[in-house]
Amino acid sequence: MSKIKNLIAGFAGAVALNILHETLKHQSKNVPRIDLLGENALQKTLGFFGESIGDKDTLYKATLAGDIVSNTIYYSMIGAGEAKYLWPKALFLGLSAGVGAINLPEPLGLNPKLVAKSDQVKALTVGYYVFGALVTALVLKKINKKTII
Repeated sequence: MSKIKNLIAGFAGAVALNILHETLKHQSKNVPRIDLLGENALQKTLGFFGESIGDKDTLYKATLAGDIVSNTIYYSMIGAGEAKYLWPKALFLGLSAGVGAINLPEPLGLNPKLVAKSDQVKALTVGYYVFGALVTALVLKKINKKTII
């Protein structure tokens, strides 16, 4: 599959993940706060360079943009290789991203409770990333049927 198709589909999956997260983040206290984890990670990274983002709106936008770009690139890997493995790759990469999101914050010096404070939040965190990966696979399947690019 072409890299452009993979990136388009990866972008669709990344946007779908963020729409899901943004829709649910204020519905309950028992949902992942991937946005806050990303903001903490961005501030920590900038701190290594003696910088920070003081404006909350700017921090939110920068984090959202970085999240969409990184997830687009990550999800674009779903289309690499043979198309017959599309769904297993989507499931594997979605599960891997979700499990990583749960297990990596603490070793990276970030607050793990934002995505792993309860079993429900952990399951939703994994589910969000699987959802994005499955959207990516669906878009790839549709793009490849139409062969528009």
